[in-house]
Amino acid sequence: MKSRSSLATVLMMSVSLIALTACEEPKVDASVYKSLEQCKGDPLNSSDQCESAFKEAQSQHAAVAPKYSTQEDCQADFGTDKCEVAPYKTSSGGSVFMPLMAGYMMGSLLGGRGSMMSQPLYRSAQSPNSFRTAENRNVGSKTGRTKVASSATSRPTFKSSTRSRGGFGSSGRRFGSGAT
Repeated sequence: MKSRSSLATVLMMSVSLIALTACEEPKVDASVYKSLEQCKGDPLNSSDQCESAFKEAQSQHAAVAPKYSTQEDCQADFGTDKCEVAPYKTSSGGSVFMPLMAGYMMGSLLGGRGSMMSQPLYRSAQSPNSFRTAENRNVGSKTGRTKVASSATSRPTFKSSTRSRGGFGSSGRRFGSGAT
């Protein structure tokens, strides 16, 4: 009787492992860089490709980065000296803070596939070695050509509210959209 119980346990564990593996999100090719210079140092990229992708990520940064009503709240999520003043004001005229751009991700240019748009990346205080998208999706710590979860490549959304302290992705309140 004991061997049947052991066999049942092993079978259940195997089925559970297969089910978990089957649910893993598909990965896609991408390139992650800390800087424009690092991208240009990759022999598989052209200088123009790197500059175009960097400019695209940089132009999105102010719009898609998480926003905070206080510098302290931003630093709690991203670390000391890792936040900057956003070009937005709260509806009451106060400053808005956002994390510094820590890098950028661009679509794989291998085989002519450049369909994924470039986007800014950030590093949270809780995971300072991993890059995260503006939507708080983990991209990993590897730079250069890599594979990322397909959900991490989705277009980042405009952040129209500030977050309260309590983690990247907490509740927030709306701010005005007038740039300073």
